[in-house]
Amino acid sequence: QVQLVESGGGLVQAGGSLRLSCIASGSMSGIVSMGWYRQAPGKQREQVAFIVIGGSTDYAESVKGRFAISRDNAKNTMYLQMDSLKPEDTAVYYCRMVGLWDYWGKGTQVTVAS
Repeated sequence: QVQLVESGGGLVQAGGSLRLSCIASGSMSGIVSMGWYRQAPGKQREQVAFIVIGGSTDYAESVKGRFAISRDNAKNTMYLQMDSLKPEDTAVYYCRMVGLWDYWGKGTQVTVAS
């Protein structure tokens, strides 16, 4: 089984930045897409950023121009750079990788203070 571990969450003031990391166990061969999701208390989990194996990316309208998804295959790591953070970005952020199976991390808390 592939395991995903997120890190980099924390408390930041509005307008600040955070960089989230998601480290996957084993090889990412066979992974066809990966992305970042978030869930605030009492709300549905939503897709934040998405990248396919060919490199194309997509972002939720609410984060376009502020967030950037990237990957480092040599380190089996996916990143989410978050700039100009807003209080409404507060949520637990999860990484997801899709291949033969659908893999999810346990999440990392991001809190943005106004």
